[in-house]
Amino acid sequence: MTIEVTSTSEEGYVTRSRVGDFELTVDATEEEGPSPNGTLLADYASCFIPAFRVGGQKEGFDDLGRVDIDVEGDLDDDDDLEAIRFHILVEADLEDDEFDAVVERAEGICHVHSALREELRAEITGETGAF
Repeated sequence: MTIEVTSTSEEGYVTRSRVGDFELTVDATEEEGPSPNGTLLADYASCFIPAFRVGGQKEGFDDLGRVDIDVEGDLDDDDDLEAIRFHILVEADLEDDEFDAVVERAEGICHVHSALREELRAEITGETGAF
């Protein structure tokens, strides 16, 4: 399988990308869209949530309810990401060891997690019974 993306910048720092039938606007100045780093963090969380749900199913939790991820990314002096933290809020009430097992499964399933260099993978904390 191949993913094809066409990205175009007509001027300045705004890039419009066509991903299949969808358009995504990314702007390094954050005037017309999120920054590349912000987009990466959103993409990571958007990949991790379904991976977390599949991990939950594999651990015997078919209904996790609502799942939110609050993401923080630390930038160095060159605006490069140097650390990422996820705080996951889960509606289902899981024991700590159950939550950890679901996270471990999700880490093995999330393609963005796998694609990032190990030192940049998210440090994950969470709360269950959160909603």
